[in-house]
Amino acid sequence: MEISENIQILLLVFLIISALAVSFYKNLMQAILIFMGYSTIMSIIWLFLESPDLAITEAAVGAGVTSVLFFLTLKKTHMLEGTRDNG
Repeated sequence: MEISENIQILLLVFLIISALAVSFYKNLMQAILIFMGYSTIMSIIWLFLESPDLAITEAAVGAGVTSVLFFLTLKKTHMLEGTRDNG
């Protein structure tokens, strides 16, 4: 086995673990951070599959825009600590 094959297998294992971890975490902030890791791993896998356009899109949309929207949703619903108005 080559080194790149070992890295691809390791990335696939991390991808499966992060996908399962997101669904089992009860803390939404931790779930979002794991989802960001999932998107980052997926973009690296797209690079190994020689598809840089999908890798850039996954990194920008998956780890970037979607995570920001999740964080804003948590803030608007007062699920983040310190965002609840006491007045």
